[in-house]
Amino acid sequence: MLKISVIIPAYNASRTIGSCVDAVLRQEAPGLDIEVIVVDDGSTDTTAQIVGTFERVPCLCQANAGPASARNHGAGHASGDILVFTDADCVPRPDWIRQLTAVFETDGVDAAAGSYGISNPGSLLARCVHREIRYRHVHRMGEWTDVFGSYNAAVRREVFEKISGFDESYRFPSGEDNDLSYRLRRAGVRIRFVKDARVDHVHPVSVRRYLYEQFRHGLWRVKMYRSFPGMMAGDGYTFWKDSLEVVFVLMTAGAIAGGLIFPLAWQGLVPGMIFWVGLEVFFAWKFRLRTMGDVLFFAWVMFLRSWARTAGFFSGFLIRL
Repeated sequence: MLKISVIIPAYNASRTIGSCVDAVLRQEAPGLDIEVIVVDDGSTDTTAQIVGTFERVPCLCQANAGPASARNHGAGHASGDILVFTDADCVPRPDWIRQLTAVFETDGVDAAAGSYGISNPGSLLARCVHREIRYRHVHRMGEWTDVFGSYNAAVRREVFEKISGFDESYRFPSGEDNDLSYRLRRAGVRIRFVKDARVDHVHPVSVRRYLYEQFRHGLWRVKMYRSFPGMMAGDGYTFWKDSLEVVFVLMTAGAIAGGLIFPLAWQGLVPGMIFWVGLEVFFAWKFRLRTMGDVLFFAWVMFLRSWARTAGFFSGFLIRL
């Protein structure tokens, strides 16, 4: 019988951890031996107490060190053949583990990744973010991938240990999963993408908070690209639009700055901005959002996100991550 260890890092997750653990315990996975391990990463709320209400679910506590450290902590106490990772703000679907781990037995793979659902469709921003993620998963990621998110991933235990797990120098949830997947690929491990293995996620509802998260992602990509310079060209999740947005930001910033000295530099600013915004509207439409209002809203958010990511990226160089 294949033994599965599900590891859930949690930091101040009292609002969501109960639903997450309950969903894992209710998995429809006949023939699988499943253990659940929660790692409380220095929470100051009632996360540990909530986990304590579940029988046979240990809650390992550590001083706050980030999700990468918490996942490694959990893996160190796991007894499963397969280590499965999800996050405290995710609610796995009933067939999640069965779908995600079946490929380890049928196809002999050493790593697998799944996809997202949405837990809060009542939020406009959450719906938009989810539709973009689904677009990328459906149209960018095939049967095999070179990148995954730690909200929904599985790795054979001996392989995880061989590459020393997550890089704990990533102190925040910003790139540690990309780093792990890149190291797996560098070690020759193929990663199977199982699109039907889904966890419903609480997507962002605040534009301000979302932009801050995107700034942080840009910041930590500096560290990631220093380790894997070849991935600056993109991976299975990203595509040319992501790189082009950085170019647009730099050209726009340059035109604005140059126009202060040479006013003629502003002449190309308006048509450039029109093309850029038009591109964002086109892709927001391709994400199959519900209404034109949703399309225009998310096009504006993606425009702002481009600035946040680029600012984060160059801030990473300044502070030498």
